[in-house]
Amino acid sequence: VQLQASGGGLVQAGGSLRLSCAVSGSISSNKNMAWYRQAPGKQRDLVAAITSGGSTNYVDSVKGRFTISRDSAKNTVYLQMNSLKAEDTAVYYCYARIRVLFREYDVWGQGTLVTVSS
Repeated sequence: VQLQASGGGLVQAGGSLRLSCAVSGSISSNKNMAWYRQAPGKQRDLVAAITSGGSTNYVDSVKGRFTISRDSAKNTVYLQMNSLKAEDTAVYYCYARIRVLFREYDVWGQGTLVTVSS
């Protein structure tokens, strides 16, 4: 089972990007999914999360600008990022809590770089 993230790139401040992350492989169910980010020299922090039921939560710094969503049929999570700021520059990682038969696993994507120029 793997997570494949895409959608990062270079954008000017005030611009938008949409990240996608798809689960590949055979799984029994997909529970919580989330996006984290890690800026240079800093720890990896939660940006936004979404449960299997669609409940969401965001770090304060992105509220009103970022939107996390999921397509459960496609086992894909998205992060729509609007009004981007230079401080949003980071490597963004997707995360999923999945179940395969009777066991649960934490799975991470490979990371996608978002660079916001000021």
